[in-house]
Amino acid sequence: MAGSNGTTEDVSSFTYQQIFKLDIDAGPSTKTAVAVLTSLFFCVVNCVMLFALRSKRIFQETPRYILFGHMLMNDSVLLLVTTIMYRVALCFLPIPKSICTLLVFISHCTFRNAPLTLALMSLERYVAICFPLRHCNIATPKRTGIAIGFIWILSSINFVTDIILVLVLDPSYLTGFIFCTLEKLFLFRWQLDKYQAFDVLYFVSVAVIIIFTYISIMITARSVSSDKDSAKKALKTVLLHLIQLGLCLTSFLYTIIERTLYLMTGSNSSLFINLRYLNYLIVLILPRCLSPLIYGMRDEAVWPLFKYFFCYRSGKVKPTTSCFIIFILFITSNLVHT
Repeated sequence: MAGSNGTTEDVSSFTYQQIFKLDIDAGPSTKTAVAVLTSLFFCVVNCVMLFALRSKRIFQETPRYILFGHMLMNDSVLLLVTTIMYRVALCFLPIPKSICTLLVFISHCTFRNAPLTLALMSLERYVAICFPLRHCNIATPKRTGIAIGFIWILSSINFVTDIILVLVLDPSYLTGFIFCTLEKLFLFRWQLDKYQAFDVLYFVSVAVIIIFTYISIMITARSVSSDKDSAKKALKTVLLHLIQLGLCLTSFLYTIIERTLYLMTGSNSSLFINLRYLNYLIVLILPRCLSPLIYGMRDEAVWPLFKYFFCYRSGKVKPTTSCFIIFILFITSNLVHT
């Protein structure tokens, strides 16, 4: 439908055919296996860490770990949906527009939930260090749940309003088959500009919040001598949030990088094909795989539990790992045959 009025046809055609579609001669089976298995591996890691968080009641009642669990769940869903869309795009397969809308909606929301969750986690550390006596009253599990719900509203409202608009203009909008990309769901070019403006607003706002909390915690750490260790740990945590925000920001540069590579090397160049694949793997997938490594491994309470469950409570027998290896081999064999 977007292409019928000529407003977003060029953008959609370029985005799908030049960015997502892989050439048959480029060894798609091996590349697909690496991309898919990387996503699946970190989804398993995230699920094990989520199970570790669910194993202790204290984690379910602590806002910091509630937000961490939400981030793990959000990144896992994003990785799964991205992998599905990657496989569909790799096959150049048209799918029902209603299913495409659902996939794009989930990926859109989860993609923008990440920076907003980082902002919440930074604010929670800010309250814990700068207002320690009021932290239990301000950062409660109930208010944390409300804040997470507010995050989902913020991330989805832009997409939902666009869907309502196009359904009003065209009631048969969700019928038919399309090559699934975000641009194909647009009716007008100004919708692209609106999405870019909202993305800039999201990241500028989150960056301001994280920098503000970092400076505030740093000032508090210097002025308070009784609990400097906790303040230093909070400083490192907020700094990691800032680094993670930078990784999220690189994902927004994906299309720009792809188009730059296309203009520099040409669409039929083997160099472009390889660089395009590396761009997808490093810029889109890798930042979403780092959450358990950045936060889980450095947490003294979560990391031992994660190792405990991942290795199935024993240093010798590891059925979880064995089952996972069998699962990987099964998926790999299917990918090679396809």
